Amino acid sequence: MTMSVSSVGTGLTAQPQSRGPRPGLDLDDPQVREAALRALEEVRRGVPVAQAIKRHPIPRGYLSKATLVALYRQLVAQGQWPEDPNLLARLRLKPVRSLSGVTVVTVLTKPYPCPGECVFCPTDVRMPKSYLPEEPGAQRAYQHQFDPYAQVRARLQALEAVGHPTDKIELLILGGTWSAYPRSYQTWFVKRLFDALNERDAPDLPTAHRWNETARHRNVGLVVETRPDHITPKELRRLRRLGVTKVQIGVQSLDDRILALNKRGHTVAEVRRAFALLRAAGFKIVAHWMPNLLGATPESDRADFARLWQGLAPDELKIYPTQLLPNAELYAYWQRGEYRPYTTEELIDLLADLKATVPEYCRINRVIRDIPSTYVVEGNRRTSLRQDVQAEMACRGTRCRCIRCREVRGQPVRPEDLTLVDYTYTADDAEEHFLQFVTPDDRLAGFLRLSLPLPQAPETGLEDLRDAAIIREVHVYGPALPVGEAQPGAAQHAGLGTRLLERAVAIARSAGFRRLAVIAAVGTRRYYLQRGFRRGNLYLLRDL
Repeated sequence: MTMSVSSVGTGLTAQPQSRGPRPGLDLDDPQVREAALRALEEVRRGVPVAQAIKRHPIPRGYLSKATLVALYRQLVAQGQWPEDPNLLARLRLKPVRSLSGVTVVTVLTKPYPCPGECVFCPTDVRMPKSYLPEEPGAQRAYQHQFDPYAQVRARLQALEAVGHPTDKIELLILGGTWSAYPRSYQTWFVKRLFDALNERDAPDLPTAHRWNETARHRNVGLVVETRPDHITPKELRRLRRLGVTKVQIGVQSLDDRILALNKRGHTVAEVRRAFALLRAAGFKIVAHWMPNLLGATPESDRADFARLWQGLAPDELKIYPTQLLPNAELYAYWQRGEYRPYTTEELIDLLADLKATVPEYCRINRVIRDIPSTYVVEGNRRTSLRQDVQAEMACRGTRCRCIRCREVRGQPVRPEDLTLVDYTYTADDAEEHFLQFVTPDDRLAGFLRLSLPLPQAPETGLEDLRDAAIIREVHVYGPALPVGEAQPGAAQHAGLGTRLLERAVAIARSAGFRRLAVIAAVGTRRYYLQRGFRRGNLYLLRDL
């Protein structure tokens, strides 16, 4: 048993939290162990995992992948088998979770009043605004009473049990408008996340950050979500002190009429200012965009989507088609005949059109929410929309060139075959360089985002960024590998990151900047310190 820790002003009380038995402990049963050993030996010889499991049933049914992973680790630890990363990769459940180079751990904040009054948002007193208890991440949070430490520890254990590496962790904090939560709660919440990664309790957040630089589970990204009207220079400084590197912004629409109809409470001008401030401070920007809002049509959505790339230029995108739910205000509009949800066919046709227009510097993370179909009153109920859209695009002979669709993932990479491409584009108040290593078949092995602020860029008040070009992200793709280890054919640890940094230095120097700043996550600081950077106040710096 572990005890969750409360703090003054957090609104949470100490509650006993059971971590539960770890998967794979049934290896103490001789029958299970024998069956698992035989199945594992077959997988080692090349037999598909599912087939090997079916060949060796156990009294209670069939073996789990977690059991095979646990046995593999026991055999390696006892010196009976050599380490075999390829075998472990084959045993992983949902290997795509760590094929992009890092492992994402999602946590939810406690329910708290949201400043928004959006007509499409579901309301459930058990959840933060816009979330439902049956969504997978929300379920886990609810089971752990929204305790940050318990959520992270349970998720790490579950990921390790099915073979995923957990040494490079991106923490994704969900829960509506992060900036609206009390400051004391924010600090406490983030510190407890780092305590869970560090596997020990720090006296304060700066200490937790320092410990994480060499921890077993290092934080390589910290993500929050908020509203555009909450982004100010003061808020940017707070986010950096917490260690935030990426911000998700609820854009929803770039039409002031649609925003007003849906009671968003902000304007398009505020969205543009928020994006410009975030970019000037080096944050990676994720836009949330919603087709089929009240007042929208497929034709107006097509025009609205095009506006995303006219100055805003988000780095990542989550497409959340509006879903008609009984506990949202939009339901009353539908009852009065004032709103019509798109059919699944209309939505697939729309998204197939839109995905083909996404620039190669953007990553589409989602095209649908994980809302159970039983909640949806009318309209699309399919959660496999991404696959449906891809099938439609294949029929049309079109393709999406977003980052997610071009990642090398598990594909072997030969560094000598890669081409370094500088894709340059202009965002509001900045010249952006998307430096990318591309394979001969147009797969993405790694990239770097370099931002050159223009004279009209907004003032952030961040002293580290005076006269500085900014590295907003460095990412090398392929299976997530332990820090400092290499694997034949893997993009990670092949020197690609260092080569990208040196090209960024050359571009920034030739553009006349005096220094280069990087918005480094806590667990990546030493990577940059070993490559000529020094510690600033909130950023790492390299004089040019």
